[in-house]
Amino acid sequence: MSLKFLKPIAFTVLIPLLGALLGSPYVAKADNPIVQTDFTADPAPMVYNDRLYVFTGHDEDGATYFTMKNWRLFSTTDMANWQDHGSPLSLAQFSWASTDAWAGQVVARNNKFYWYVPVRRSNGSMAIGVAVGNSITGPYTDALGKPLVENNEIDPTVFIDTDGQAYLYWGNPNLSYVKLNSDMTSYSGSIVKVTLTPSSFGTRPGATSQRPSAFEEGPWLMKRNNLYYMIFAANCCSENIQYSTGSSATGPWTYRGVIMSTQGSSFTNHPGIIDYRNNSYFFYHNGALPGGGGYQRSVSVEQFTYSSNGSIPSLTMTSAGPPQIGTLNPFVRNEAETIAFSSGLKTEDASEGGMAVSFINNNDYIKVKGVAFGNGATSFSARVSSGTSGGQIQLRLGNQNGTLIGTCTVPGTGSWTTWTTVTCSISGATGTQDLFLKFTGGNSGYLFNFDWWQFTA
Repeated sequence: MSLKFLKPIAFTVLIPLLGALLGSPYVAKADNPIVQTDFTADPAPMVYNDRLYVFTGHDEDGATYFTMKNWRLFSTTDMANWQDHGSPLSLAQFSWASTDAWAGQVVARNNKFYWYVPVRRSNGSMAIGVAVGNSITGPYTDALGKPLVENNEIDPTVFIDTDGQAYLYWGNPNLSYVKLNSDMTSYSGSIVKVTLTPSSFGTRPGATSQRPSAFEEGPWLMKRNNLYYMIFAANCCSENIQYSTGSSATGPWTYRGVIMSTQGSSFTNHPGIIDYRNNSYFFYHNGALPGGGGYQRSVSVEQFTYSSNGSIPSLTMTSAGPPQIGTLNPFVRNEAETIAFSSGLKTEDASEGGMAVSFINNNDYIKVKGVAFGNGATSFSARVSSGTSGGQIQLRLGNQNGTLIGTCTVPGTGSWTTWTTVTCSISGATGTQDLFLKFTGGNSGYLFNFDWWQFTA
């Protein structure tokens, strides 16, 4: 998402919400933002096979504009520990695109997955493309070899109604839609431009005849109990999140109010709402990670409850996030990149397949929340590689300096792509605990890569 269609932007990067807390025990326990290994933006949640997936944009480190080259994917079954699935789609898949991998959304149909994204064409204009994958985790490829639709606007949202009709909305500064055909890669009729009025989308501060409503960008279309919702980023700048409701997927729309006021250290925001395991969740982004701001954003989530008339309450950004659903089983293989919170490290494609935790320095750590040890664990195994002299994995409970239950030594393996499994004994791990994997070593560079782990009872 971007506000570039309105005016050049010269914003001061604000102090990150958590920046002042960097290194404190509080930060170690925070679960928002949900991803700390990269800057992420523009969340698009989706439930598939009883797992919650969140498709995001990816702000490049050190960017001074909306510099975004690929999209990322994360998933969870407990709303606390998030698995990193890497980048299933990038600009490279669109031969006709040049830059700006901005806010998109995925929908499932025809035993396939369709990812609608805005990208900048080689001629300089913005267009909506569609990629298709046979698996929700990808890979995705360009479905058409050309734009699906274009009017130099951005931020697509896609919705399939109960009668099977699919709709694609998008827009900044306008809001438009088309009716998608069942193949999901073509549409019938013409582009319909929605009339944006204060009664339908709220009143814009300093409104003009050209821009009377609060609608800015980032639409999110959904349906609940026969009521249709259009959630959107409002006003410029800084943005807040507002919403309207209607009796059909094409309106008419009635303005309902503000969901999330202007908060945090990002001057943009982007909504995504989903129900999962009998709870309702609101996804958004801010600039809460250390070093974050308007061009280094981070996806976060809050749990909420609809009122009896279907209205959405006013929500506040938190560092705690929603409660965990259930617990995590440590006695099965767990991917190292399944993380509730982390410090310092990154992730990358693993040479053995999937993803791995990488770029690990001394005193970096991973928090895994709500680990159900039951009557206890006796050993811990980890899949690792090291092109240096390796290091140690300290296993601690409660926080990164908490009770030590075991230490695994990671040797140098001769190469970052030469993997081995190390095992160490464990003592004192019982009940349900937050597990911290703290990485230590005397090497001044990166210590080792980390693929997966598992405890033995």
